[in-house]
Amino acid sequence: MIYTCTITPSIDYTTYLPAFKPGKLNRSNEVYYYPGGKGINVSRVLQRLQVKSVALGFAGGFTGDYIKQFLQQEGIETAFVDTHEVTRINVKVKSEQETELNGPGPNINQDQQQELLNKIQMLRQNDWFILAGSLPDSIPQSFYQAISKICDEKDARFVLDTSGQALKNLIQTKPFLIKPNQQELGGLFNTSISSKQDAFYYAKKLVDRGVQNVIVSLGGDGAIFVTKELALEAIAPKGSIVNTVGSGDSLVSGFISSFIETNDPQEAFRYGVASGSATAFKTDLCRKEDVESLVSQVKINSFNE
Repeated sequence: MIYTCTITPSIDYTTYLPAFKPGKLNRSNEVYYYPGGKGINVSRVLQRLQVKSVALGFAGGFTGDYIKQFLQQEGIETAFVDTHEVTRINVKVKSEQETELNGPGPNINQDQQQELLNKIQMLRQNDWFILAGSLPDSIPQSFYQAISKICDEKDARFVLDTSGQALKNLIQTKPFLIKPNQQELGGLFNTSISSKQDAFYYAKKLVDRGVQNVIVSLGGDGAIFVTKELALEAIAPKGSIVNTVGSGDSLVSGFISSFIETNDPQEAFRYGVASGSATAFKTDLCRKEDVESLVSQVKINSFNE
C-alpha cells in the first residue's frame, strides 16, 4: 500500500479574474475549491492513475471535513488525525499576476503527533510512505526522525518531497526518493543552482550520501534523475502552461505508479515527467489519459557533465 502524509493540508480556493485591483471590489469569472497539500495531491493523482493510496495527516473543523469528504468521493481512503481546529484555507488569485494568501498551519500537540505515529505503524514491508509538503517548526525534528525510523523498521520505501531544515535533517535517513526543485536543492547545500550541470553535481552528492533516487525538477527545462547507476535528463513536452500547482506532486505520483508496475527507474522517470507536464497543462491535476498522451513526447538522454 501507498501512504501519503500531509502535515499542513488546506482547502485551496482558486479564483480567476480578468484583472485584479487591490483595494477594490473584484468579481471572479470562475472559482475552484480543492483539497490542497502536496501529499494530498500525490494521492489524488495516484487515484487518477488507478493506484490506491491512503491519505494521512492532520485535519479539523468544517474545512477538514470537506477535505476528507472530497477525497473519499474520489475513492481515496483517508486516516487523518483530528486537530480540533479549523484546517486552513489558502486563497490563490489568478490574474495578470498570481497572488497567494496562505493561512497558518495547525498547532499539533504531542498526543496528536503520537496518534499519527501509531497510524504509521500500520506500514508493512515494501509499502510506500510519502512525506510531502511543508513541515512546520512547531513540530520537533524528532517527530520526523521517528517517522523515518518506522519506515526503516518496517522496510517501507520512504519518499521525501519537502524543503528546509527538515529535509536537511532527513537526508541522513537515506530515503528511497527525494524530489527537490532547483531552489530546494540549492538550499540543501547553501548555494544556488543556475544550470543543469549544477543540478547534476549536487544531486550526485545526495546519492553519495545514501539517497537512492534523486529527481530535480527544472520547470520548463525538464528534470534531472540521478541514482548510483543512472544519470539522466528529461526534456519535457511542449505545451501551454496553465497551472504549475501540483506539477511536482504529479511527477512523484507518476514515478511511483510506473515504478510499481515496471520496476524500471528510467521508465518511471519518463512517466513521472509526463505526469508533471500533464498537470501543468491543465487547471486541475492530470488524468491518466492526459499522461498517456505525453509519455512518448518525453525525451530521455544520458546526462553529459
